[in-house]
Amino acid sequence: MKEVTWRITKSKIEAYLHYLWEMEKSPKTIEKYRRDLYGLFQMFSGRPVQKTDLLQWKAALETQYQQSSINGKLVAVNGFLAYYGLHQWRMKLGRIQKKMFCAEEKELTKAEYFRLVKAAEQKGNERLSLVLQTICATGIRVSELQFITGQAVEKGRAEVCCKGKRRVIFLPAALQKKLKQYKRKRQHQNGPLFCTRSGCPLNRSNMWSDMKKLCQKAQVAAEKVFPHNLRHLFARIFYGMDRDLAKLADLLGHSSIETTRIYIMESGVEHKRKLEKMGLIT
Repeated sequence: MKEVTWRITKSKIEAYLHYLWEMEKSPKTIEKYRRDLYGLFQMFSGRPVQKTDLLQWKAALETQYQQSSINGKLVAVNGFLAYYGLHQWRMKLGRIQKKMFCAEEKELTKAEYFRLVKAAEQKGNERLSLVLQTICATGIRVSELQFITGQAVEKGRAEVCCKGKRRVIFLPAALQKKLKQYKRKRQHQNGPLFCTRSGCPLNRSNMWSDMKKLCQKAQVAAEKVFPHNLRHLFARIFYGMDRDLAKLADLLGHSSIETTRIYIMESGVEHKRKLEKMGLIT
């Protein structure tokens, strides 16, 4: 029996992306799916394809990408196929062995964090110093900085809405005091406290650039200095206090505890130190 063929077109891709928008998927998710699906479209140049063609495409990916990246592309394509009723064409995701430790060269320590904050202050960049402290002391995402408003500073808590979920973020008293002083100095009333000169909320690229300028003065390796690493440091320190993974997941706004586990991975230095103390070698 002749195998069924199907043509991947731009109109089909756009219809599926519109469906994702109607399902209130995040803009970042939709944009990622767009890249993956158009990559598939370009691969076959609009010609009819069969399931075997998709399997060959999958095999080609395995020579170019890590399994986690491949799985991301497969999820996008599988959803696209299912939308058009081609459930039997969906491909299996590859298995990924869970990592116990993160790369030591990327693990930001508490001491290094304090050096970054001090370097920002020495450069006269009070905004950056407070942004670093706000993210690290609350565990919020860079995209959630916009919810740290003048009103939130006065209340000592912010209501964050991200990916369709709402959660309350409390500001530690010491941080609240600093933010109030910053607010008064800037004569800030309402709206996001941390903005660019044009009045737009700070984003990842703004912060990344400013943070990289601190590396040399703070004597911290550049590969450790990026905004999201502050969130990871918050997670490791909080988890080390009471070992409550579920509570940490709520604080970080994670739907899955498995995602939270990634945040508390350490480099293994402490684990190795414990092994050395066991004294099991004669």
